[in-house]
Amino acid sequence: MYRLNLLLPILLLSGAASAIAPKDGEALIREMHQRYDGKWYRTLTFVQKTSFPDGRSETWYEAAEMPGKLRIDVAPVDSMNTILFRNDSVYQYQRGERKVAEAMTHPLMVLGFDVYAQAPTETIRELRSLGFDLGRLREDTWQGRRAWVVGSTATDTLAREFWVDQEHLLFVRLVQLAPRSGPTPGKRDVAEIHFNRYRPLGQGWIATEVAFFNNGERVQMEEYRDIVADPALPTSLFEPGPWRAPGWVR
Repeated sequence: MYRLNLLLPILLLSGAASAIAPKDGEALIREMHQRYDGKWYRTLTFVQKTSFPDGRSETWYEAAEMPGKLRIDVAPVDSMNTILFRNDSVYQYQRGERKVAEAMTHPLMVLGFDVYAQAPTETIRELRSLGFDLGRLREDTWQGRRAWVVGSTATDTLAREFWVDQEHLLFVRLVQLAPRSGPTPGKRDVAEIHFNRYRPLGQGWIATEVAFFNNGERVQMEEYRDIVADPALPTSLFEPGPWRAPGWVR
Protein backbone atom coordinates (compact mmCIF):
# COMPACT_ATOMS: atom_id res chain seq x y z
CA MET A 1 0.00 0.00 0.00
CA TYR A 2 2.87 2.33 0.72
CA ARG A 3 6.46 2.33 -0.50
CA LEU A 4 8.20 2.01 2.85
CA ASN A 5 11.26 0.30 4.22
CA LEU A 6 10.73 -3.40 3.58
CA LEU A 7 11.64 -4.20 7.18
CA LEU A 8 8.89 -2.03 8.61
CA PRO A 9 5.95 -4.44 8.16
CA ILE A 10 8.04 -7.22 9.76
CA LEU A 11 8.83 -5.04 12.75
CA LEU A 12 5.24 -3.98 13.11
CA LEU A 13 3.87 -7.50 12.92
CA SER A 14 6.46 -8.80 15.37
CA GLY A 15 5.48 -6.18 17.93
CA ALA A 16 8.88 -4.47 17.90
CA ALA A 17 7.22 -1.19 17.02
CA SER A 18 3.69 -0.87 18.43
CA ALA A 19 1.35 2.08 18.59
CA ILE A 20 -0.24 3.13 21.88
CA ALA A 21 -3.85 2.05 21.61
CA PRO A 22 -6.51 4.75 21.82
CA LYS A 23 -9.15 3.80 24.36
CA ASP A 24 -12.04 3.82 21.87
CA GLY A 25 -13.17 5.03 18.45
CA GLU A 26 -13.70 8.59 19.66
CA ALA A 27 -10.10 8.80 20.83
CA LEU A 28 -8.93 7.42 17.48
CA ILE A 29 -10.91 10.08 15.59
CA ARG A 30 -9.26 12.75 17.73
CA GLU A 31 -5.82 11.30 16.97
CA MET A 32 -6.55 11.21 13.23
CA HIS A 33 -7.56 14.86 13.28
CA GLN A 34 -4.62 15.95 15.45
CA ARG A 35 -2.08 14.21 13.20
CA TYR A 36 -3.03 16.32 10.14
CA ASP A 37 -4.66 19.38 11.72
CA GLY A 38 -3.84 22.43 9.59
CA LYS A 39 -1.91 20.29 7.08
CA TRP A 40 -4.55 18.40 5.09
CA TYR A 41 -5.63 19.96 1.78
CA ARG A 42 -9.02 21.70 1.83
CA THR A 43 -9.98 21.39 -1.85
CA LEU A 44 -9.28 18.65 -4.37
CA THR A 45 -9.88 17.76 -8.01
CA PHE A 46 -9.14 14.59 -9.94
CA VAL A 47 -10.22 12.57 -12.94
CA GLN A 48 -11.56 9.12 -12.18
CA LYS A 49 -11.80 6.00 -14.30
CA THR A 50 -14.75 3.98 -13.04
CA SER A 51 -14.77 0.33 -14.15
CA PHE A 52 -17.49 -2.31 -13.86
CA PRO A 53 -17.38 -6.14 -14.02
CA ASP A 54 -19.05 -6.25 -17.45
CA GLY A 55 -16.09 -4.38 -18.97
CA ARG A 56 -17.75 -0.98 -19.11
CA SER A 57 -15.86 2.06 -17.91
CA GLU A 58 -16.77 5.69 -17.42
CA THR A 59 -14.85 8.90 -16.78
CA TRP A 60 -15.93 10.94 -13.78
CA TYR A 61 -14.67 14.44 -12.96
CA GLU A 62 -14.63 14.96 -9.21
CA ALA A 63 -14.16 18.07 -7.10
CA ALA A 64 -14.27 18.27 -3.31
CA GLU A 65 -14.22 20.92 -0.64
CA MET A 66 -13.65 19.71 2.90
CA PRO A 67 -15.61 19.26 4.98
CA GLY A 68 -18.71 17.82 3.43
CA LYS A 69 -18.78 18.77 -0.25
CA LEU A 70 -18.20 16.49 -3.23
CA ARG A 71 -19.29 16.93 -6.83
CA ILE A 72 -19.17 14.21 -9.51
CA ASP A 73 -19.69 15.08 -13.18
CA VAL A 74 -20.01 12.07 -15.46
CA ALA A 75 -18.39 12.46 -18.88
CA PRO A 76 -19.23 13.91 -21.28
CA VAL A 77 -19.71 17.03 -19.16
CA ASP A 78 -22.23 18.49 -21.61
CA SER A 79 -24.56 15.57 -20.78
CA MET A 80 -25.11 17.48 -17.49
CA ASN A 81 -25.28 14.29 -15.40
CA THR A 82 -24.05 15.25 -11.93
CA ILE A 83 -24.14 13.97 -8.36
CA LEU A 84 -23.63 16.52 -5.59
CA PHE A 85 -22.99 15.60 -1.97
CA ARG A 86 -23.33 18.51 0.41
CA ASN A 87 -23.02 17.91 4.14
CA ASP A 88 -26.05 15.77 5.04
CA SER A 89 -27.74 15.79 1.61
CA VAL A 90 -27.30 14.36 -1.89
CA TYR A 91 -28.59 15.84 -5.14
CA GLN A 92 -28.64 14.18 -8.54
CA TYR A 93 -28.99 15.92 -11.90
CA GLN A 94 -29.91 14.26 -15.18
CA ARG A 95 -29.45 16.34 -18.32
CA GLY A 96 -29.21 19.37 -16.09
CA GLU A 97 -32.51 18.76 -14.29
CA ARG A 98 -32.45 17.99 -10.60
CA LYS A 99 -34.12 14.62 -10.12
CA VAL A 100 -33.06 13.66 -6.58
CA ALA A 101 -32.74 15.60 -3.34
CA GLU A 102 -32.39 13.35 -0.30
CA ALA A 103 -30.85 13.24 3.14
CA MET A 104 -27.49 11.45 3.16
CA THR A 105 -24.19 11.71 5.00
CA HIS A 106 -21.44 10.23 2.81
CA PRO A 107 -19.37 7.89 5.03
CA LEU A 108 -16.39 7.85 2.65
CA MET A 109 -16.17 11.64 2.74
CA VAL A 110 -16.35 11.62 6.54
CA LEU A 111 -13.74 8.90 7.06
CA GLY A 112 -11.40 9.58 4.14
CA PHE A 113 -11.33 13.37 4.13
CA ASP A 114 -13.55 15.34 6.54
CA VAL A 115 -12.06 13.72 9.65
CA TYR A 116 -8.89 15.75 9.01
CA ALA A 117 -10.65 19.02 8.18
CA GLN A 118 -13.39 19.47 10.77
CA ALA A 119 -13.70 19.37 14.53
CA PRO A 120 -13.52 15.81 15.93
CA THR A 121 -16.81 16.37 17.74
CA GLU A 122 -18.56 16.80 14.37
CA THR A 123 -16.95 13.68 12.90
CA ILE A 124 -17.93 11.70 15.99
CA ARG A 125 -21.52 12.95 15.73
CA GLU A 126 -21.72 11.98 12.05
CA LEU A 127 -20.25 8.52 12.58
CA ARG A 128 -22.65 7.80 15.41
CA SER A 129 -25.56 8.91 13.21
CA LEU A 130 -24.31 6.47 10.56
CA GLY A 131 -24.57 3.59 13.03
CA PHE A 132 -20.95 3.02 14.07
CA ASP A 133 -20.42 1.90 17.66
CA LEU A 134 -17.43 4.06 18.59
CA GLY A 135 -17.12 2.33 21.94
CA ARG A 136 -15.77 -0.77 20.19
CA LEU A 137 -12.13 -0.73 19.12
CA ARG A 138 -9.78 -3.61 18.42
CA GLU A 139 -6.54 -4.40 16.57
CA ASP A 140 -6.16 -6.43 13.40
CA THR A 141 -4.00 -6.50 10.27
CA TRP A 142 -4.93 -5.31 6.81
CA GLN A 143 -2.78 -5.89 3.71
CA GLY A 144 0.09 -6.88 5.99
CA ARG A 145 -0.12 -3.75 8.15
CA ARG A 146 -1.48 -3.13 11.61
CA ALA A 147 -4.88 -1.50 11.73
CA TRP A 148 -7.41 -0.24 14.24
CA VAL A 149 -10.94 -1.57 13.72
CA VAL A 150 -13.83 0.50 15.06
CA GLY A 151 -17.40 -0.68 15.47
CA SER A 152 -17.14 -4.44 15.95
CA THR A 153 -15.63 -7.21 18.03
CA ALA A 154 -13.58 -10.06 16.60
CA THR A 155 -16.57 -12.39 16.83
CA ASP A 156 -19.25 -9.93 15.65
CA THR A 157 -19.81 -10.30 11.90
CA LEU A 158 -22.91 -8.09 11.73
CA ALA A 159 -21.72 -4.72 13.05
CA ARG A 160 -20.75 -1.86 10.78
CA GLU A 161 -17.01 -1.21 11.06
CA PHE A 162 -14.22 0.93 9.66
CA TRP A 163 -10.49 0.21 9.56
CA VAL A 164 -7.66 2.71 10.03
CA ASP A 165 -3.97 2.14 9.27
CA GLN A 166 -2.13 2.49 12.57
CA GLU A 167 1.04 4.13 11.30
CA HIS A 168 -0.38 6.87 9.10
CA LEU A 169 -3.88 7.05 10.67
CA LEU A 170 -5.58 6.73 7.29
CA PHE A 171 -8.94 5.13 6.57
CA VAL A 172 -8.47 1.91 4.58
CA ARG A 173 -11.61 -0.23 4.80
CA LEU A 174 -15.36 -0.05 5.43
CA VAL A 175 -17.49 -3.14 6.05
CA GLN A 176 -21.26 -3.00 6.38
CA LEU A 177 -24.41 -5.00 5.79
CA ALA A 178 -26.90 -3.87 3.17
CA PRO A 179 -30.46 -5.11 2.52
CA ARG A 180 -30.65 -7.51 -0.42
CA SER A 181 -33.18 -6.65 -3.10
CA GLY A 182 -34.77 -9.11 -5.50
CA PRO A 183 -36.04 -12.64 -4.85
CA THR A 184 -34.53 -13.10 -1.36
CA PRO A 185 -35.90 -10.26 0.78
CA GLY A 186 -34.83 -10.29 4.40
CA LYS A 187 -31.31 -11.51 3.67
CA ARG A 188 -28.44 -9.07 3.73
CA ASP A 189 -25.35 -8.56 1.61
CA VAL A 190 -21.89 -7.80 2.97
CA ALA A 191 -20.56 -4.66 1.30
CA GLU A 192 -16.92 -3.59 1.53
CA ILE A 193 -15.06 -0.54 0.32
CA HIS A 194 -11.25 -0.43 0.24
CA PHE A 195 -9.10 2.71 -0.01
CA ASN A 196 -5.90 1.48 -1.70
CA ARG A 197 -2.63 2.76 -3.15
CA TYR A 198 -2.23 5.80 -0.95
CA ARG A 199 0.35 8.34 -1.97
CA PRO A 200 1.39 11.66 -0.41
CA LEU A 201 -0.52 14.74 -1.53
CA GLY A 202 0.63 18.04 -0.13
CA GLN A 203 1.04 17.38 3.59
CA GLY A 204 -1.73 14.81 3.48
CA TRP A 205 -2.48 11.67 1.49
CA ILE A 206 -4.78 10.43 -1.26
CA ALA A 207 -5.97 6.89 -1.99
CA THR A 208 -5.58 6.60 -5.77
CA GLU A 209 -7.65 3.41 -5.99
CA VAL A 210 -11.01 2.67 -4.40
CA ALA A 211 -12.56 -0.78 -4.75
CA PHE A 212 -16.16 -1.77 -3.99
CA PHE A 213 -17.16 -5.36 -3.17
CA ASN A 214 -20.45 -7.14 -2.62
CA ASN A 215 -20.26 -10.55 -0.90
CA GLY A 216 -16.60 -10.78 -1.88
CA GLU A 217 -17.13 -9.92 -5.56
CA ARG A 218 -15.72 -6.68 -6.90
CA VAL A 219 -18.54 -4.59 -8.34
CA GLN A 220 -16.77 -1.29 -9.03
CA MET A 221 -13.21 -0.01 -9.29
CA GLU A 222 -12.16 3.63 -9.18
CA GLU A 223 -8.72 4.83 -10.31
CA TYR A 224 -7.65 8.45 -9.87
CA ARG A 225 -5.37 10.56 -12.07
CA ASP A 226 -4.61 14.25 -12.64
CA ILE A 227 -4.92 14.83 -8.89
CA VAL A 228 -4.62 18.46 -7.73
CA ALA A 229 -4.56 19.57 -4.09
CA ASP A 230 -5.94 22.95 -2.98
CA PRO A 231 -7.14 24.27 -6.35
CA ALA A 232 -9.22 27.46 -6.31
CA LEU A 233 -12.85 26.38 -6.67
CA PRO A 234 -15.89 28.67 -6.74
CA THR A 235 -18.46 28.13 -3.99
CA SER A 236 -21.14 27.95 -6.68
CA LEU A 237 -19.69 24.62 -7.82
CA PHE A 238 -21.27 22.96 -4.77
CA GLU A 239 -24.58 24.84 -4.68
CA PRO A 240 -27.67 22.63 -5.19
CA GLY A 241 -29.48 25.19 -7.32
CA PRO A 242 -29.70 25.27 -11.11
CA TRP A 243 -27.10 23.07 -12.82
CA ARG A 244 -23.81 24.82 -13.56
CA ALA A 245 -20.91 23.59 -15.69
CA PRO A 246 -17.81 22.54 -13.70
CA GLY A 247 -15.45 25.26 -14.85
CA TRP A 248 -12.36 23.44 -13.62
CA VAL A 249 -12.79 20.65 -16.18
CA ARG A 250 -10.73 21.19 -19.31
